[in-house]
Amino acid sequence: MDGDFRAQFVREPNCLKHHPTLVLNADYRPLSYYPLSLWPWQDAVKAVFLDRVSIVAEYDTVVRSQSMAIPIPSVVVLKDFVRPQKRVAFTRFNLFLRDEFMCQYCGGKGDLTFDHVLPRSRGGITSWENVVAACSRCNLKKGSKSLRQAGMVLRKRPVRPDPEMLNNIGRKFPPNYLHDSWLDFLYWDAELDA
Repeated sequence: MDGDFRAQFVREPNCLKHHPTLVLNADYRPLSYYPLSLWPWQDAVKAVFLDRVSIVAEYDTVVRSQSMAIPIPSVVVLKDFVRPQKRVAFTRFNLFLRDEFMCQYCGGKGDLTFDHVLPRSRGGITSWENVVAACSRCNLKKGSKSLRQAGMVLRKRPVRPDPEMLNNIGRKFPPNYLHDSWLDFLYWDAELDA
């Protein structure tokens, strides 16, 4: 997936562009994959001093104060486990992520909007099970018709995602920048080369 397209959906703060810190839960998994759980290095250093995280890996860059030099953390792990959310918020971003930023009618990846499978004019409700990502062209073609009337089929049935499902899908969309020290923690269950 190209970076310009992804940038439309994720706005990265400027401070993350220089020495971002990957934040892992106490089980050494990222808090989230998409967007990737990153902190600005300043927040990571503060968390180290407050004894809320342990440093797992560091950058070669050092920040200095009047009395000390501190290597900038590239990976930190939380000392206390943060329970993952049990419920996924019904948002446009999460809907697009569930549908892998792809029109569920034609498979196109640009100019996405959303569509009610059973149109609202026919009693359809706005829910995970009735709304899908759709390109503008397919959305206009379907209009307020049923799938059969429009001669269209869904690529997959819409379902309510759980956080684990969205994390797994999010792993398919790595950020533009991946520091070498992060790779072991992002893809720890990937199949190894023989």
